[in-house]
Amino acid sequence: MPMRSRNHVTVSGRAGGPVVMLAHGFGCDQHMWRLVVPLLERDFTVVLFDHVGAGRSDLSAWSPERYSTLDGYTDDVLDICRELALGPVTFVGHSVSAMMGVLAAAREPQAFAGLVLLAPSPCFVDDPATGYRGGFSAEDIDELLESLDANYLGWSGAMAPVIMANPERPELGEELTNSFCRADPDIARVFARVTFLSDNRDDLAKVSVPALVAQCSVDAIAPPEVGAFVRDRIPGSRLVTLNATGHCPQLAAPEETATVITDFVEAVR
Repeated sequence: MPMRSRNHVTVSGRAGGPVVMLAHGFGCDQHMWRLVVPLLERDFTVVLFDHVGAGRSDLSAWSPERYSTLDGYTDDVLDICRELALGPVTFVGHSVSAMMGVLAAAREPQAFAGLVLLAPSPCFVDDPATGYRGGFSAEDIDELLESLDANYLGWSGAMAPVIMANPERPELGEELTNSFCRADPDIARVFARVTFLSDNRDDLAKVSVPALVAQCSVDAIAPPEVGAFVRDRIPGSRLVTLNATGHCPQLAAPEETATVITDFVEAVR
């Protein structure tokens, strides 16, 4: 299947400029980057895509076998890099896509100029045995997934405002709710388990390309301890704490998000 149609890949911006590849998180699609893209296109070639099962991707390409772990999504990222042949890219992964970038860069580091890990979490579940705090107990995750299974639309309406935060800007929570509700519930259930049950803590040390961890100042999904953990485990990586609050700074603070990306790309050129 042609990769461009499978993942609805779009390329825009300055031809010949450094390449920035933007990857969306759970329940979203490339439209979530729309406020950041115009700020990047002036200086960079910008690659957008939808994960299979999201947005305008080819839903016929989705299967529970391929996409029941992050490996299927990681394969797609590497496919896009190879087929576009634009040279090493700076991969910007939001939320669960940050770990797709980690896995892809560990597997084929030559494909990446660097990684921007935006509100990342290598493991959402607390691990009392090691003292790791992911933000959720195992019981919390079980309840979250049970609620999603029982009533996906109701779960979306309840969770999206919590994820987005910024209660003084309710339109942001409404946008995320609508994005969640556009997703196929059966695909979303599988992707939710991939998102909330994956544990990629041991993969962080395998990253050898420059990496920036961009942590939001207040984030109910990925608390500050998670950003520090990622920074400490990826050799040579840096951590920046955004003024943005919530889990989706590309919507809540697009200018700040674009500036952080731009500064990193310029630093690794």
